[in-house]
Amino acid sequence: MRKTLLAMTILVPMATASAQNWATSLKSTDVVPGMFMLEGADAFGGGNMTMLVGEKVFLIDDGIPPTGSLLMDFAEKEAGRSIDFVINTHVHGDHVGGNSALAEDGTLVIAHDNIRKRLLDDPSLSGGPGGLPTVTFSDAVTFHVNGHEAFVFHVVAAHTDGDAVIHFRDINVIHAGDVHFNYLFPFIDLDNGGSVAGYLAAQRLIVEMSDDDTIIIPGHGALAKKSDLQTAIDMLIDAEARVKKLVDAGMSLAEVQAENPLADYHEQWNWGFITTERMTSTLYRSLTDG
Repeated sequence: MRKTLLAMTILVPMATASAQNWATSLKSTDVVPGMFMLEGADAFGGGNMTMLVGEKVFLIDDGIPPTGSLLMDFAEKEAGRSIDFVINTHVHGDHVGGNSALAEDGTLVIAHDNIRKRLLDDPSLSGGPGGLPTVTFSDAVTFHVNGHEAFVFHVVAAHTDGDAVIHFRDINVIHAGDVHFNYLFPFIDLDNGGSVAGYLAAQRLIVEMSDDDTIIIPGHGALAKKSDLQTAIDMLIDAEARVKKLVDAGMSLAEVQAENPLADYHEQWNWGFITTERMTSTLYRSLTDG
């Protein structure tokens, strides 16, 4: 059911959001004291979000447009105050859709330079022009908030060309955004600057930063650990190699699809948006388009 709702959200234009069964409440998962992973409780509210509460309220991603008000209510309940900062991990509307509502409430929206550039082309993704990031960075920025250090850094040409990963160094927590889909085929957005090589490089970097106790918050899916991310890396490396073997044999996309090289992964990794067929197509396009 969760996979179906996620697929509906990405496939249906945001303009029709009012007609969809979007979340009306949030599910909260404790990560460490004062930090919560948030997602839609009764329906889809967007990708996974992280909220750190205390003297300041620090948020990572804000779901689809209707989720903004839910996040403000959650912050008021847990911290008795509005959200001070939101970091966007990438440009997709299921992660930045609440920007406009939060900005109107006084939240400072922060993102990589490329996210703002892409949102200037289509501000509807962030809930309207008011949701454009007002502070951007090129490589990295560090927040010192509520006694914690949040190192926000750019990973190049991964899920998109504007991905940010957030490492809470002192508490051993990493918010990976859509650089990690936990036990789901990943969406590697080739049309928005993503690449298979960059995606794998970003994942390997997160693994290098992790140990067996690290908590990894994926863009979609349950809380993860280092071994889960390594499993995703191993899957993608093998999946690419399987498709490459057929490409090197001169097969067309239709012929590769007919061979179904990712069949072994279908039961565990296939979902409504990135099906086994679409993952195969992404890998084929990556290998043949350069």
